[in-house]
Amino acid sequence: MSVVTAAVRAGRTEEALGLLTGLADAERRALLPELKEIRKELRSAPWGSGSREMLPALHAAGAACHTGAAAAASWLSSSDLRWRQAAPELLLRALEGRESAWLGDVAHRLAQRPASARVPYALMSGLVRRSGCAVPVTDAYVIAWIQHVGGHGRRGSLVDRLRAEPDLVRLVAGFFDLMDLSEVRWMLGEDTGSWQYALAELTRQGFLDRATVVDACVARLLRGGGLTDHRVFLPLLVRLDLTRAEERARIADWTALARDGASPVAGHAQAVLSALALDGELTHRRLAEASEGVLFRGEKKLVRAQLVLLGKVLSRRPDATAELLPAVALAFGHEDAQVQERALKLVERHAERLDAALKSELAPATEQLTPGLRARAAGALGLAVAAPMAYEEVLPPAPEPVRLAAAPETAVELAEEVGALLASDGGVAAFERALDGLVRHAHRDREALLTALGPVIERRWWDDTGVDPQGRAERYFGGSHLDLQGAENALDLLLASLRGRVAASRLRPGARRGSIGPTCVHHGLADAFDARIREVAWRLHADPQPLLLSTPTWSTGLLEPADLVARLDTYRRLGARVGAADFAQALLRVRRGDRAAAAAAAERASALGTDEGERLARWLRAEPPAAPVAGRETRGARILVGYGEVPEMKEEFPVKFRALGASVTAYGTSRYCSHWNPGTRQHWLALLPERRELVAVRMVRDLSDAAVNDVRGGAVALPLLAESGGEAGECVHLCLAYGLAARHPEDRLAAVDALLVLAARGQLDPARLGADLGQLVRRGAVKPVRLAESARQAAATGANATIWGMLRHTLPVLFADLATAAPVGSVGPVSAARGLGDLVAVAAECAERSGARGELPHLSRTADRRGSSRLVAEARRLRDALSARTAV
Repeated sequence: MSVVTAAVRAGRTEEALGLLTGLADAERRALLPELKEIRKELRSAPWGSGSREMLPALHAAGAACHTGAAAAASWLSSSDLRWRQAAPELLLRALEGRESAWLGDVAHRLAQRPASARVPYALMSGLVRRSGCAVPVTDAYVIAWIQHVGGHGRRGSLVDRLRAEPDLVRLVAGFFDLMDLSEVRWMLGEDTGSWQYALAELTRQGFLDRATVVDACVARLLRGGGLTDHRVFLPLLVRLDLTRAEERARIADWTALARDGASPVAGHAQAVLSALALDGELTHRRLAEASEGVLFRGEKKLVRAQLVLLGKVLSRRPDATAELLPAVALAFGHEDAQVQERALKLVERHAERLDAALKSELAPATEQLTPGLRARAAGALGLAVAAPMAYEEVLPPAPEPVRLAAAPETAVELAEEVGALLASDGGVAAFERALDGLVRHAHRDREALLTALGPVIERRWWDDTGVDPQGRAERYFGGSHLDLQGAENALDLLLASLRGRVAASRLRPGARRGSIGPTCVHHGLADAFDARIREVAWRLHADPQPLLLSTPTWSTGLLEPADLVARLDTYRRLGARVGAADFAQALLRVRRGDRAAAAAAAERASALGTDEGERLARWLRAEPPAAPVAGRETRGARILVGYGEVPEMKEEFPVKFRALGASVTAYGTSRYCSHWNPGTRQHWLALLPERRELVAVRMVRDLSDAAVNDVRGGAVALPLLAESGGEAGECVHLCLAYGLAARHPEDRLAAVDALLVLAARGQLDPARLGADLGQLVRRGAVKPVRLAESARQAAATGANATIWGMLRHTLPVLFADLATAAPVGSVGPVSAARGLGDLVAVAAECAERSGARGELPHLSRTADRRGSSRLVAEARRLRDALSARTAV
């Protein structure tokens, strides 16, 4: 070991640099292998190890020993040396004596590193000064400069510090070109000590060229960027206080910003264009171009402001009518009926100036108006009133269940499918097909199956081959109380069992103790799923089955009775032993809704002469029982549901399945729940494919979390719930109600899909759903604005009558509460819930499109209220829609 590496290992940085002074390049390079070996040791050293004290010395010595610019830059910026790197002044000392070109090369290479490399600004700028090279205006360098100049504890004002910068112009240009401000956004500030203020002041003082700064600022706003970039560059632009000439020179930029900029930026651009237009400095054509973009924006404030501007210009300049009224008519397609009415009033006010050709040109735009406004537009433009077309509800076709394909023929094909399932959950059908394939191939040729699965198993986290052959798999899957979570967890257990990583004694039925202490509402579903998989895993060890009885026929989990009878016959012929959990799951999946098919299959099952055949025959002949009595529970803002017992599921079923027939309360006996994996719920639905209410009652609380606690992913199973079989009763509809008001858009979209599926299958009860939603809104569990968005999405598919049928039972509850003037958000009546106007707007549009007529309780009292708020305006529109006056 050399004296240099000895000094490095001792952490003596000054000594190491002193020993390196005067050494030739070849001698320095000869030390690199020893230094790299130290670095390798430190990478594996414990984080709290004292050996890490040598890092600064290692960092500086390595920099001095690298003679290539690329290698030196890589060493200086390496991530494993970053946390205890040498001080910049020591690193600059280590690089003394190098040629200027070499130092400049290193500086530019360091500046090219990503900003996350955290290369110190003092190091990069020191290399730039010593080399005399041009400043590298990269993101990393500019961000480091901003952090250096704007850091806390610096003397003087930010303006003074920036004024003293020798490369101010180039670095400010780099500031405008930064790809992402997130690294420094918090440092930029918003007051007189902010960068916006400082740059505007330096521009005023002449240190920065005004035209260049204005152009860069506008260009950055045009480019867009991060979500908060406009909070930096828009205030700077405002502080620059552009002259009218400067504004006039950038009319094209203001137009683009008004059309496509972030909302605050668009508002500023709109204000500039408005001032130019009202002063006669904006041509009618330019104003029409800007209006075309603004009137298509979603921000109603901007749209209304643009209509006000157009109205002022039209009043002052009658010659602008031909160019501006077609732009006004673009607002006829806005989703807000109030915006449509504002635009129509402008057209009505100036329609007499239009010739016949221009009136005909506006005619197609009037078709986008609501029916009531469409009649007014026809009268103003002298158009013929078209006879109303008969409304036809358009619902997407209900998805059809898919028949499962047979298990893969070869073990290699099966291994490929298992690997794909472990990488990405393929749903119930793919999982059940793979599960049946594992059972069949293990019975046929266990060794060939293990050989094929070898590459898949070797990549699993639990497949350790150390001195303990069971290891992590035994500790994880052999736990007494572990419930399997989803397909991946289940497949891992089966593969570990095949590989011999879990002892058979841990898998034998009855080896796992039942739940100790309180249980959550899901435990019945979780126990049944778990028991079946663990039985399969044990049989793979002890007594391979020829096939699974419970493999469903259809993707929903439903099993055809004829298929189950045929499988029982195979077991009889082979003398195979039927698994208790496998047979129990088969009974719960077998179709009983088709009574004729069930009766025919029952006869064939009795003819088998086996106990299982007789049990199946009795099950098929029995009438499916009515849904148990449900009882509602209220917990805070929520409405939850409980169920009574289902006796037929507690008789002749294994212990782990009997909880499916037990009574259910909202939380079970415990609020704590470990069943967090959303992917598990699709397999729960496949447990009881003809009794979805028994699954839904155990999911209501989860769905309520999506609306009340903003939990993401809670509604992912709703479309599958809608596609499942059996009664769609109180629990299904309550789950759907919470899903329609979920916090996250993807959850609301899943709920809309479920609603449309139920409607297409004729299983939706709009009155029940609407009444539930009304109660949940008034209790504060459902936000009207979220519900309005879901309702609007569903109506956009053509389901206007369906959504109206739902909302006509929701709104009376809320309209009645408006008269009570109770505090907003209280449990009980609400006086003016936020977003209720949006909900009434959707209802009005659905009523107009579907041709609904009749009285809606308490609507008139809301419509007769004073003022012109969105709620009152949309209530009046709804009242008109429901009366004969809107017929056109």
